[in-house]
Amino acid sequence: MKLPLNLSCASLLVLALAAPAAWAKLPPPPATPEAKAKAAEAAAKTAWSGKVDAYKLCQAQDRVAAKYRASATAAGKPVPAAPATPPCADPGPFAFTPPADAKPIEAAGAHSPATTAASPPSTTQPAATANPTPKAQ
Repeated sequence: MKLPLNLSCASLLVLALAAPAAWAKLPPPPATPEAKAKAAEAAAKTAWSGKVDAYKLCQAQDRVAAKYRASATAAGKPVPAAPATPPCADPGPFAFTPPADAKPIEAAGAHSPATTAASPPSTTQPAATANPTPKAQ
């Protein structure tokens, strides 16, 4: 059985328009506490790696400066005074301590009022009567 030309074109058009929806990326699943902890550890490790890289760069710069000074002195060239620089800070071995679990907002009391109101916020009584100030003598 042969389909009419306009029906086959219409079906191809519908398939072509529906294809991107079928290939669309689904949203990621909600993050679990384990995934959050793993991401925090990866971020800490990345920050530590940056500190190690800075430490190694500092050491290399110190070695280059020392070699330059030694070769310039050996050649009899005048060597300017070394500028004062902070010593290289060793970041030490990687150590990750997971953050403590924070209380949920409901347990922390963040949105609860401090006390129950005992009186209305405003009165018809004049302020001078409610809070008399003594006269200066």
